[in-house]
Amino acid sequence: MSQNTAPRPPQASSGATEASGGTLFAGVLMVVIGILDILQGIVAIAKDDIYTRVGDYVFEFSLTSWGWTHLILGILVALAGAGILKGSEWGRMGGITLASLNAVAQFLFLPYYPWWALFSMAVSIVVVWALATDDTSFRKTGAA
Repeated sequence: MSQNTAPRPPQASSGATEASGGTLFAGVLMVVIGILDILQGIVAIAKDDIYTRVGDYVFEFSLTSWGWTHLILGILVALAGAGILKGSEWGRMGGITLASLNAVAQFLFLPYYPWWALFSMAVSIVVVWALATDDTSFRKTGAA
């Protein structure tokens, strides 16, 4: 009876596979949400009568300023998503920051488009979670 004692090649743990898959998912979501924010911003700038105010809300902003806010934030979110898809650390850190800002911006946009704002807030929170729980970049540098 001979036993094969040849060393086995290292295999990725299931946690690393899930984290990299979650990061890929977060990057794609950021690109999509960024593009949708850009379109939302363009609509608010071009035709601010598209959105109707639902109820009374403490925070009041003009829709044109919201349009510019969504346009700029959408561009930044899409760029950070592209950075995440390229595997850059700046994309990951920027993604966490910009997804958090997007959640806050969508919260403030609630009176104009409530269902979309809630959906976009939920997606932003999922993105933050996926990027914050990814520890593959720490393994590359040996920090963990």
